[in-house]
Amino acid sequence: MSQTFNLMEGLPTPPEKGIYFDNNATTPVAEEVVTKMIPLLTEHFGNPSSMHSFGARAGDEVAAARQKIMSLLGATLPNEIVFTGGGSEADNLAITGTLKAFPDKKHLITTEVEHPAVLGLCRDLEKRQGYEVTYLKVDDQGHFDLDELRDSIRDDTAVVSIMMANNETGVIFDIEAAGQIVKEKGSIFHVDGVQAAGKLALDMQKLPVDLFSISGHKLHACKGVGALYVRKGTKIRPLIVGGHQERGRRAGTENVAALAGMGVACDLAAANIEHENTVVRAMRDSLEQGLLAAIPDSQANGDPVHRLPNTTNISFQYIEGEGILLLLDRVGVAASSGSACTSGSLEPSHVLRAMGLPFTLTHGSIRFSLSRYNSQDEVDYVVKALPPIIERLRMITPFNEQRATF
Repeated sequence: MSQTFNLMEGLPTPPEKGIYFDNNATTPVAEEVVTKMIPLLTEHFGNPSSMHSFGARAGDEVAAARQKIMSLLGATLPNEIVFTGGGSEADNLAITGTLKAFPDKKHLITTEVEHPAVLGLCRDLEKRQGYEVTYLKVDDQGHFDLDELRDSIRDDTAVVSIMMANNETGVIFDIEAAGQIVKEKGSIFHVDGVQAAGKLALDMQKLPVDLFSISGHKLHACKGVGALYVRKGTKIRPLIVGGHQERGRRAGTENVAALAGMGVACDLAAANIEHENTVVRAMRDSLEQGLLAAIPDSQANGDPVHRLPNTTNISFQYIEGEGILLLLDRVGVAASSGSACTSGSLEPSHVLRAMGLPFTLTHGSIRFSLSRYNSQDEVDYVVKALPPIIERLRMITPFNEQRATF
């Protein structure tokens, strides 16, 4: 108890509402989304497949949501949007659905820095179903090699699955160049766009992408809803078999309220793309520059230019990220040590390890991810609150012993 007290003594009083800088894990649901959803949960609760007026109202809401998602993605046909239960399901449907459609092809390609929704599936396909997976390496800025991608595609490569933007570092991949290579080689190209949607302008008519995953709760809709863009003519087979919903590609009664809310969130995201890439970017830069200037032995990770406007990943040497997060939480700040889907593990970030960062940096890495609901005052608070936290954590063990230990 005395150690905890000494660590906290003199640190700032937490803001009343707290400061949420973990938007790559999940986002606060927009007020407009909640307003849209409530009547669909309480009054207009029909099944979209029913023929009566209750069902018709629900069906209209589903159709309107599909149009809004189409607009955000730059899709042109309603049947190119398949609703799912979230980003992980969309990723699984894209990859497994493609493999089912091409049963003679037993090879797929991804990168070493993908989200667990893709990496976990690929490892399961290797272990349990006999597929062969090529994992593309990345350099110290988090980028994969396009030549390695080209050389890795084989005649039996069914699908190449690469994220558009990394959830931990924010690094944006050259999806256009990668897609051209994949299409020249004749494979299906899936892009995990979960972190990109709502932060980057998207146009499926210009991107050489066959399949594109998004998730509602990453762009201020609720959890448990997502979508997969399926370009016209792309063959996939369903994961969930049953009714006729989604043209037979995903059975199950639609979650009308959540889909309608996601549609509103997509409209709001499209309207705020410029804000994300100016105001939010400026706050991110202010946070990053302020922390790096105030804290010795720290560094930002990943490409400093080609990254999401809301994300910075910073390593603080010779201390554990878990300790930083615990004390940040005590002063009212929420951040992350990496992917929310792996935060229960004490293992260092697989993304930073793949980038070749030394142990001293991977273990003390913190991801800050902002949104349009954050403010410069919140950034200023964190810039003041974090340096004494880092200093006190480093004082627990003498600096030279820390170097020796790590």
